Parts: sequence; structure tokens; C-alpha cells
Amino acid sequence: MTSLLPGDPADTVGGVATPRALCVLAPNPSPMTLDGTNTWLLSEPDSDLAVVIDPGPLDEGHLRRVVQAAEQQGKRVALTLLTHGHHDHAEGAARFAELTGTRVRALDPAHRLGDEGLHGGQRIEVGGLEIRVIGTPGHTADSLTFHLPADGAVLTGDTVLGRGTTMVAHPDGRLGDYLDSLRRLHTMASDHGVRTVLPGHGPVLADALGAVDYYLAHRASRLAQVETAVEAGCRTAEQVVARVYADVDRSLWPAAELSVRAQLSYLEDHGLI
Repeated sequence: MTSLLPGDPADTVGGVATPRALCVLAPNPSPMTLDGTNTWLLSEPDSDLAVVIDPGPLDEGHLRRVVQAAEQQGKRVALTLLTHGHHDHAEGAARFAELTGTRVRALDPAHRLGDEGLHGGQRIEVGGLEIRVIGTPGHTADSLTFHLPADGAVLTGDTVLGRGTTMVAHPDGRLGDYLDSLRRLHTMASDHGVRTVLPGHGPVLADALGAVDYYLAHRASRLAQVETAVEAGCRTAEQVVARVYADVDRSLWPAAELSVRAQLSYLEDHGLI
């Protein structure tokens, strides 16, 4: 959803990312969505079936471009999956389902079309393509990551972005859950062959382990800063944001406030403030 650190200069986003993953970039750039939402088209190279992850916003042109991208590869979209229910990822899902005749599977029943949902530990197979579902709550309660073992890649939605860091969308998102999810991704990168991050926003990350290490270090640093701000007399989330995020563009302060509220809740739950 959002980058809370200054990003690198603009990187190329969109196009072929791995042998099984192609990105179609949605035209919704903003400080909250970076270059726009990455809609992912997944398929085995020799299959005529494809899976789409996160159709993106309700933008008819974008949704039709995703269908066209599949058709240009000689493929038919057979299934739609959602990493989570935020509108920039899921708003277009119902219309995309109409265009493709597919079901929409998600963890949250509110975002499903069809009877089947998703949960961590599932294995999905479409046209020989294997997708493993990993529960990674924290950014939101319904956040999922999709693992492509054949490419050594994970599609992380907003759990790990291509630039900067994400927010913990309090109260739905919880920092403790988010840290556990990052540790889960760290284990996948260090012990289970995951090399590449295909994020929901921003460019592909070729060093999954380095990216997750950075996220964990950043979270620890921000948590310490929030604790220090409280000790210095900050009594509200707004006061903490003004102190801790003083170097961040003010347009991102509302998102920062959500993360601060999640951090304050975490510190309270652990008896640290």
C-alpha cells in the first residue's frame, strides 16, 4: 500500500519477471501505490491456462489489458487469486471475473466469488503450475503470500514492497502478526530456495533474503523510535508521527499513523510502555 521511506529512483515495473510470471501494471500510481498496482499473470510456459493474482482497481482498460496479455501468450485465465482485500488490489476482481468467467479466491469471504476460499498451507495447481499459499497476516488480517517454487519466487502483495516499506493497517493489521510473517518469509528465503520477491507495488526484488532482513531491521528501528518518543512525552499517535516520521513526506503521515497505532498496541501488549 505505501512506502514510508524515501524510495530509490524510479525503476522499470511491468513485463516478464520470471519464466512463469508477467506483470501488468495498473494505471493507479500514487504515494500510496508507488508506480501502481502490480497485477500478476502466472502460467507454466507450455500451458494454455493462467492464474491472475490481484486484478487491481476497477479500471476497465487495465482489466482488459490483463486479459489481452494472457491471450497474446495463447493462454486463458482459469483462476483469480487475491493477496488481500484492499481496493487497489481487489476492487476490480468482480468485473475481471465477469470478463474471464473465473472464480475469485481469497482468504476473506467478503472478497470471494465462488465457494472456495484460501488459507495458509494450501497447494493450488492450474495447468501444471504449482502455487503454495502462505499465511502472512500483519499488513492486514487477510494478507497472503503466494509461493512459486519452480521460480524460487514469492508474490507478497503489500507484505513486502519493491521500494520502501509497507504499513501495518491498524486495527485490522497487527504488528506481532506482521513480524511473525516476516520471519516466516525469512525462513523461506534462507532455507527453502526463495530468491525473488514479486511485490504488489514497485519493482521485482532479486534478493529476497536481503529484502526481508531490511524489513526486520527497519521494524526494530521504528519500534525503538516509537518507544523513545513515548518516553519523551508523546501521548498520542499524532505526536509520535510528528516526531518519528518528521523526515517523511506529510502525504504519508496518515499511513504512518496507522503503523504507529499498531506499534503502540504492540508495545502495550508486551508491557513495554
